[in-house]
Amino acid sequence: MTPPRLHALGDAALLCELPAPATLAQQQQIWALATEALQWRGVHEVLPGMNNLSLLFDPEQIDAAELEMQVLSAWPQLAATSIQGREIEIPVAYGGEAGPDLADVAAHTGLTPAEVVRRHSAGEYIVYLLGFLPGFAFLGGLPPELATPRRAEPRVAVPARSVGIGGEQTGIYPLVSPGGWQLIGRTSLELFDPRAEEPTLLRPGDRVRFLVESLDA
Repeated sequence: MTPPRLHALGDAALLCELPAPATLAQQQQIWALATEALQWRGVHEVLPGMNNLSLLFDPEQIDAAELEMQVLSAWPQLAATSIQGREIEIPVAYGGEAGPDLADVAAHTGLTPAEVVRRHSAGEYIVYLLGFLPGFAFLGGLPPELATPRRAEPRVAVPARSVGIGGEQTGIYPLVSPGGWQLIGRTSLELFDPRAEEPTLLRPGDRVRFLVESLDA
């Protein structure tokens, strides 16, 4: 697999970045590097992202040049780590007030709203990472024919638990938030509860399936 591009982030962090597009194989390699790097002298935190990994290190224990050499040396030896995620089913009310952009996605893709829903709910998605908002999962696995650009004018307040499509990804807004993804539905499940022992419903590596609870096309 192509080695990552390496960029310094200040004096105490190194960004390891893979070329687009993001794939499950590349994300698994990122997870493997994160697991390996935590064992290295001077590395005290790893932050996996979409197709990238940030290594936070103590410059008094290891310098950036040595860390870069360690990354490039370890990369070919890594066996991609497949996180043993759970299978999570998420019921969705598609269309209507819950999914006001379903018709726009259908128009962009050339499919009927019902076919958009059928294809969206037929796939299995993998949680690549959590970010943007607490509990917001970036999911890989959207059927390519459903890819739809973000809205030209983002909404000031996307309702919590909205299911959307943004470019080549799908995801769920856990909280009320500004956002530009195309909203196709909404789930009744809570994605983030700060009072719970495990605040986020989803974790990296989880497999997600959307269930059609209703369709208002």
